Amino acid sequence: MGEKERLGVEEIMRVLPHRFPFLMVDRITELDSQQGRVVGIKNVSVNEWYFQGHFPEQKVMPGVLIVEAMAQAGGILLMHQIDDPQSKLVYFMTIERAKFKRPVVPGDQLRLEVTQVARRSGYCKMRGRALVDGVVVAEADMTSAIVDRPRQ
Repeated sequence: MGEKERLGVEEIMRVLPHRFPFLMVDRITELDSQQGRVVGIKNVSVNEWYFQGHFPEQKVMPGVLIVEAMAQAGGILLMHQIDDPQSKLVYFMTIERAKFKRPVVPGDQLRLEVTQVARRSGYCKMRGRALVDGVVVAEADMTSAIVDRPRQ
């Protein structure tokens, strides 16, 4: 899969185990598994569950959820690089050098850009950036582990 792909929410849900209210990627606009790069979109609606308490009078998307959105986009990339993705899960392991540069508010559209930096055995290091209107609002280095899905 060296060519760039696009994925809708139904295709994303076939790859990620996340569901409402924790699925943080609405669309993948670019996916290049050979180059190790993915670009996703998260539309931030006033109806998001977290705005009830963060903060009712000044609604701001929690930074940890912006990082989670980047990690989920990275997980989609990783799942497209492995054989038999239905038998695997991607676990988010570390966050390093996270920076939050401006608040993300209802009506914003997050562009999630994630690049694979290194991968060995079952671990992958990625660098993510979240942008709104072309301006970086958050960035972080993340590590994920690829593990066998538990048998049910």
